[in-house]
Amino acid sequence: MTSQSQGIQQLLQAEKRAKDKLEEAKKRKGKRLKQAKEEATAEVEHYRLQREKEFRNKQTNVMGSQGNFSAKIEEQTTETIRNLTSSYHRNMESMMKKLLNTICDISPEIHPNFRHAV
Repeated sequence: MTSQSQGIQQLLQAEKRAKDKLEEAKKRKGKRLKQAKEEATAEVEHYRLQREKEFRNKQTNVMGSQGNFSAKIEEQTTETIRNLTSSYHRNMESMMKKLLNTICDISPEIHPNFRHAV
């Protein structure tokens, strides 16, 4: 009977050691999964930051060239306004004289299509 109880005790101890090893393996697996998740998160964050930096560089290049276009357009607009203003001041008096002469100098004459009723 003692040999049976010793055998049972050995089986129980072996079962307990196996259970402890399983628990230890589960803990290691959990730690490794957590570590892998952290590494993946760090890698994703690094990739995201890298892509954002590339995007900002491209955006700066595009917006910088648009800024140059905007400045050029603004400069051309200002120059055109200056030219039109100077042309207005230069030609205003002569145009007013022509307009007044056309309006005020009336020479009555019969239209060529008018038929005189006899």
